[in-house]
Amino acid sequence: MRVLIAEDQALLREGLARLFEDGGHNIIATVGDARQLLARVDHPPTGEPEPDLVVVDIRMPPTHTTEGIEAALAIKQRHPDVGVLVLSQHIETAHMAELVAEGGFGYLLKDRVLEVGDFLAAAERVAAGGSALDPKVVARLVTPGADGPLSRLSERERDVLALMAEGLSNNAIAQRLVVSDRTVEAHIRHVLTKLDIPDTSDAHRRVLAVLTHVRAATHQP
Repeated sequence: MRVLIAEDQALLREGLARLFEDGGHNIIATVGDARQLLARVDHPPTGEPEPDLVVVDIRMPPTHTTEGIEAALAIKQRHPDVGVLVLSQHIETAHMAELVAEGGFGYLLKDRVLEVGDFLAAAERVAAGGSALDPKVVARLVTPGADGPLSRLSERERDVLALMAEGLSNNAIAQRLVVSDRTVEAHIRHVLTKLDIPDTSDAHRRVLAVLTHVRAATHQP
């Protein structure tokens, strides 16, 4: 996996690079701001393929507000095959709907980096076109409102939806909840039916559809 890292804190940038290298991946570049990130993705050195994965801090210089997330959105729009993994110190939802709908996108809180195995697995999943949302982010997204669409779901169905949103496969959900694969499949059918989302054999598209529907229906930013 070819990885490009954008992080303005030098120690964290070097730590991320070492983590990926130790995991057997190739760091093609590390940069310190969103401008350099976009330049490298849009205009790579002659003969160099685009990265499989871009890892970007949500807050980047010069204002440390939305530069990173805006760069992530630009990359997904201009280079849809590039996986983008956004890291953040806190939960922020700006542009989340657009990015989730693109696919090949992940959003993790920075403390997840300490769980090296899980972090690398999430990064690899995003690079392959899957999704990986931090459990704390998912918890905020799937908290039911009194009259929102999630109020139609049972507690177990919300558990399944949350694990789907994290990017877990049906088998991984079954293992996490200690139930059978068939039970998970039944819960997913019920979730899709109750949220008025057509079923599909494409699991990734199904997850993205659920998340996009939930965010739009609950008027989350």
